Amino acid sequence: MTGEQIVFLVVALFTLGSGFMVVTTRNLVHAALWLVSTLFGVAVTYAVLDAAFLAVVQVVVYIGAIAILFIFAVMLTRKDVRDQGPQMNKNWWFGALLAVMTFGGLYFLLQGWSGLSKTAAAIPAGFDAVAELGNELVSPAAYVLPFEVASVLLVAALVGAVYVAFNPRSGK
Repeated sequence: MTGEQIVFLVVALFTLGSGFMVVTTRNLVHAALWLVSTLFGVAVTYAVLDAAFLAVVQVVVYIGAIAILFIFAVMLTRKDVRDQGPQMNKNWWFGALLAVMTFGGLYFLLQGWSGLSKTAAAIPAGFDAVAELGNELVSPAAYVLPFEVASVLLVAALVGAVYVAFNPRSGK
């Protein structure tokens, strides 16, 4: 086993452990902090896989913006950060069974796939992934339409949030 594989396994176990703690901890602020560590583990995984742009985006967008916004929202809006309701759904066994069946189905589908044992081709010298991504996002033959649809959707969500926040009938 190479050093890179060992680092990958350690980071993967850390990420899975943090993800498990997100869904099992009782304190909502602690769950948000575990979410930050899970997202950081994903960013390290991207870095190990030589996807530096995705690693930076993961840190800036998810850890730097969304997770911190979630932590501030929880801390500013709730007086009691400990959930008082029941921690287990009475049908938890169905969710666990569905998760095991999904994992088994994926294992069955992928066990004969030769792509699991292949390694990616080396990136040629001078290849600029960020420039290629930018070209694909603005090219009419590529992803400009989904990019613009996502932009319109985000603007609509922002307008809806402002309307709900400033509408005197909605909150009180």
